[in-house]
Amino acid sequence: MFSITEKLDINWRCKHTWKSSSYNTMWCLIGCSIGDFGTIAYFQFTGINWPVFAIMTLAIINGLITSIILETLILARQMQLKMAFQTAIGMSLISMISMELAMNITDVLLTGGAILKWWVIPFMLIAGFITPLPYNYWRLKVHGKACH
Repeated sequence: MFSITEKLDINWRCKHTWKSSSYNTMWCLIGCSIGDFGTIAYFQFTGINWPVFAIMTLAIINGLITSIILETLILARQMQLKMAFQTAIGMSLISMISMELAMNITDVLLTGGAILKWWVIPFMLIAGFITPLPYNYWRLKVHGKACH
């Protein structure tokens, strides 16, 4: 069992762990983006007039769902489907929620609402990738927990 100081005092310069946590974060970002962008695009293209907060909340929920589905499919190549789903569900919700919040806050700050524009998507993806990355590194380094 680790003490609090051991959990905070880790080597932040391990290239292997940064590479692994970046890979895991990338797959999570792909899964989250599918549901998130799809939801925002749906409301944008259909013209349904919902409050921005409601659209963003639904986008976050759908992003979490699609991320779990993608992770399950990836993990199912390595283990039984039931175990893959349980592992995907057990992933860090802190990481996924922070990713989703970063993406949606970036969208609102740059466009003024729940609006997908081609120029904003790279900024959303960068924010969504960078925000949970240190946490994912820490989690992998201290607990040895990763999604893949």
